[in-house]
Amino acid sequence: MRRLPLLPIVLLAALLTACGTARQESLVDKDEVVVAIRSDVPLISFRGQDGAYAGFNIDVAEDLLSRLGKRIRWLEIKAGDQLTVLTDGRADLVFAHMSVTPERKKVIDFAGPYHLDFQDIAVRPADKNTVRDVRDLENRKICLVRGTNIAQRIIEERGVKAIAVEVPDYDTCLEMIEKGEIDAISTNSQILAGLLTRPGVDLHLVGATFNEQRTSIGVRKGDVGGCEELNRAITRMYQDGTAHMLLDKWFGRSGIDLSVIAVPQFEGCS
Repeated sequence: MRRLPLLPIVLLAALLTACGTARQESLVDKDEVVVAIRSDVPLISFRGQDGAYAGFNIDVAEDLLSRLGKRIRWLEIKAGDQLTVLTDGRADLVFAHMSVTPERKKVIDFAGPYHLDFQDIAVRPADKNTVRDVRDLENRKICLVRGTNIAQRIIEERGVKAIAVEVPDYDTCLEMIEKGEIDAISTNSQILAGLLTRPGVDLHLVGATFNEQRTSIGVRKGDVGGCEELNRAITRMYQDGTAHMLLDKWFGRSGIDLSVIAVPQFEGCS
C-alpha cells in the first residue's frame, strides 16, 4: 500500500489555525496595549497643564499595566465610544469609569470592578432644600450624557419619572444647569466630585448615595486571559495599599467616604 507523505509541521500548524483552533489574540500577548480614555472628566481623566493625561483612571491604568509588564498607548475617546472602540478593534482596554450592565456584557467583557461607588445628585444651591433624594427628581429635567446609563437607572430601576435630556458630554450638563435648562446632574459620585472642581461651578452635592456603581475595565469580548490577569493585578493593587493611596490622592478632599476600602467582588471573566 502506498504511504502518503507526512505533512510538514509548518503546514500542519497552518491547517490547524485555518480550522479555528488558534487562540484569540489577548492583551497578554502584547508588549504595548491601547487604552481608551476620556479627557474631559476632572479628577478622573483629563489633560493637565502640561498637556499630559492625569487623574484617578490614568493612575490606575498605569499601575495595573505596569504590573503586567505592558507599555500603554493612550487613545482619547468621546462619551458614547466606549463600546465601539473595543468591538472594532481600535482599543484593547477602556478605562472610562464604566459600570457593568447586561446590555454592555453582550458585546464586551469586563475586568474588575476596580472600585465600587454610588450615584449622587448635584443641583443648584437654590434647590438644595427641595432635592434631597432620588425621589425628588420626579418630573424634573436631568442630564443624560450619551453612552451612559445613569438616567435610565433613575427612571427604570428606581421608577422615578424624571425627564432625561440627552447631551454629548458633562461640559454641556454644566452649561445647561447654570442656564436653568435642566434641574439636576446625577452620575457616579466620583465624577460629580470632579465636576464640582471646575472653575466657576457652583453646585450643591446632595449626598443621596443610591444605585451601586461597579466601576470596571472594558475588555474585548472573549479575552479571558487578559481579563484574569487584570483581576489578579487589581487584587494586588488593593492588597499592597496602592488603591487606597490613589483614592486618597484624588478624592481625599472631595467629601467622598473612603473609610472602608476593600477588594471589590469581581464580575468574573467569561
